Amino acid sequence: MAESMTSLDFKASLFKASLADAAPAPRLGAPLAGLWWAAKGDWDQAHRLVQDDPGADAAWVHAYLHRVEGDLGNAGYWYRRAGRPVADDAVDAEWQRIASTLLGDSGV
Repeated sequence: MAESMTSLDFKASLFKASLADAAPAPRLGAPLAGLWWAAKGDWDQAHRLVQDDPGADAAWVHAYLHRVEGDLGNAGYWYRRAGRPVADDAVDAEWQRIASTLLGDSGV
């Protein structure tokens, strides 16, 4: 178990370090790329990436984005689509949770 946590922590640190780049890594899927753009402060680009992706991970990021903008009703809809509970912690904490979960599930 400790080995996979180390691997996940390494992935998370690389993902965060990539925020210094001009664009996300091309191999990232829409949900992780959306989170990347959200962390860079480009809500519109993040939203464009996830809004038409039918997957649950994209719906989760979509919910997060609407929560960030303060549209809690719309966020609630996307949390339901994602099969996730509505987040009530700090948005930074939710970003970390989504990133860790998606990085753990990805081949990145």
